[in-house]
Amino acid sequence: MLSTKLRLRLEFVAARIEKGEPVELTEMIWADKLAKANRSAGEILRRARRKALTGETPDGGLDDFLNRMDLGDPDPSNHRSGFDTPEEIVEWFSRDDSDDWRQRD
Repeated sequence: MLSTKLRLRLEFVAARIEKGEPVELTEMIWADKLAKANRSAGEILRRARRKALTGETPDGGLDDFLNRMDLGDPDPSNHRSGFDTPEEIVEWFSRDDSDDWRQRD
């Protein structure tokens, strides 16, 4: 659980990200470290990044559902639309990403 002080600081950074305003490097490093250590902080940061990339989504749609459930990568360049070979599937599931959804806390 985040303290009020940390949550407010993170929400300030997230609001700047959502609006497309510049964020200091030290603030981004702090926010990324906090997001890796705390799942709630990671959710706040992912939602801000997703909103900055996609803008507002209409209520009740699939995109709105995915955003509210915090599903999917906010960066469209990381999306996969299919695999051509079984080796690509194995490679995708064997990645070692520190903030990966397949890893447990």
